[in-house]
Amino acid sequence: MKNILLATVGAMGVLCSYAQQDKPTINVDGEFRTSFYNDRVGGEIRHEHSGFKGDYLNLSVSGNINSKFSYAWRQRLNKKIENNQYFDATDWVYLNYEADKNWSMAAGKQVVLIGGYEYDKAPIDEYTTSEYWNNTGCFRFGGSVTYTTNAGNDKFSAQFSESPCSYPGCHDIYAYNIFWAGVHGPFETLYSLNLLQYSSTKYISYISLGNRFRFGNTVLELDFMNRAASHQTYFFRDCSVVADLKCKVLPKLKLYGKFIYDVNNTNTDADKTVWAGTELTTYAGGLEFFPMKNKEDIRINAGVAHTHGKNANPNGTLLDDRLTVQVGLTAKLHLFKYGK
Repeated sequence: MKNILLATVGAMGVLCSYAQQDKPTINVDGEFRTSFYNDRVGGEIRHEHSGFKGDYLNLSVSGNINSKFSYAWRQRLNKKIENNQYFDATDWVYLNYEADKNWSMAAGKQVVLIGGYEYDKAPIDEYTTSEYWNNTGCFRFGGSVTYTTNAGNDKFSAQFSESPCSYPGCHDIYAYNIFWAGVHGPFETLYSLNLLQYSSTKYISYISLGNRFRFGNTVLELDFMNRAASHQTYFFRDCSVVADLKCKVLPKLKLYGKFIYDVNNTNTDADKTVWAGTELTTYAGGLEFFPMKNKEDIRINAGVAHTHGKNANPNGTLLDDRLTVQVGLTAKLHLFKYGK
């Protein structure tokens, strides 16, 4: 913690010293979420997963170095570091170069560009998540190139990164990702084609289709991800489907409902996120309350979720006849800002 704070202060000092010639900017933000859980499987409470918990404590630093270079860094201050893997607690830290209006490049630790709105959301903003989400590593080192159309409505990216299937002691397996983010009126997309190594000689491919529809105060997100390995190119045998509906019913109140379906009816071990033999269905619903007028920096949420089906992973997150009740408080704090 001390080293992180010293590094932040040092970075602020360096940027301020070059203010006149480079006109840098810096934004320092903090956020946390704490929750109360009641977690039951088959009607029996799971004491290790219940009670009061601190979910997230994050520090974010971002800004511009000059008109071409920008940077972003997000650190999880409450994440345990094991086996000297110091970057495990770093969600991302990267440098972005904007060549012109259309082309940009980024390198460092990034979000692996996989489509879908559940996958894309900040973890602090998720309450109930799919088995796939709970078992994928979405932050990895790599580089990307992005083309933005003249209208700015579409971004197309190509990324080469460490595979989400990598683990300590095996970092030389890779992912090849093509990504499209589009905004066209009430319809938005996060689509991707991904080829991921899960061993030195074996690959699994993703087709991920994230769709968002906006209707006034209502937002509907529909995600479909199909996963397939070599000689297993059929659809719907290994996939995840997520539907998330949110509606602002009052200026300070939103209601939400979520449906999740994870299935893997294959006979291969290629999918490390949803194991073969798994079929799970989850229903969730709840509310979000924002006590500050016209701002969502402070949020109180309450929700319930139920899962049924079979999880072939003995260490999986979603379990048959699992019922969870969660009440949480989230705060997003704007700590420091310099420049425009």
